[in-house]
Amino acid sequence: MTIEERLENMEQEMGRVKRRNRWLLGAILLLLGGFVFAGLSKTTVKPAQAQITGTPEEIRTKRILIEDENGNVRARLLAIKEGPSLSLWDENGKPRASLHLIKDGPSLMLLNENGKPGASLNLYKDNRFLTLYDENGKPRVSLSAYKIGSDLMLYDENSMLRARLNALKDGPQLMLLDNNFQMRFSAGKAQTLSPDGKAIVERPESSLVLCGPDGKVIWSAIE
Repeated sequence: MTIEERLENMEQEMGRVKRRNRWLLGAILLLLGGFVFAGLSKTTVKPAQAQITGTPEEIRTKRILIEDENGNVRARLLAIKEGPSLSLWDENGKPRASLHLIKDGPSLMLLNENGKPGASLNLYKDNRFLTLYDENGKPRVSLSAYKIGSDLMLYDENSMLRARLNALKDGPQLMLLDNNFQMRFSAGKAQTLSPDGKAIVERPESSLVLCGPDGKVIWSAIE
């Protein structure tokens, strides 16, 4: 796997995480609108919507709303076609947490007091992602595990990848990148271009590589 392919994979992984998180945030906001409407209309479960079976403690329904002492909806448990979901709101009516179970697997999203993502956890069949965000809802740390290995990625305030530590099937690698997404340092298993740019140089796990702003190798060592 070349450096270009690795970087392309990074961009694709980051894009997938962002799309999942945007989907989760959109779902939360959509559910919030429904809850506000439900709170204003004081909707209650009608006998036709709920069925008590066996003992009074067992209630069957498609939606459960939990209100505080002021009548504000603070939690909702919902079962829809895509799967069940649990959402929580704070005393100001801001969404703060959601748990969804869809076909791909469970997803947990935690939001800050401004309703922006703070942390997310996705447990899918072939991939697991843990992402931490700053106060502006931008990803800063991402930890993932998948079939071909695992990754730890660090981002700057502009959501640009700046450091990556991975352990893939072909060996571990640590990479540091500049704000132009150009690799400047690499330690471990890597593939780089020869000085003339015409050949690929395979570097073992014991190698160190320093690159210039143009991506060309300016120093390397192999033990």
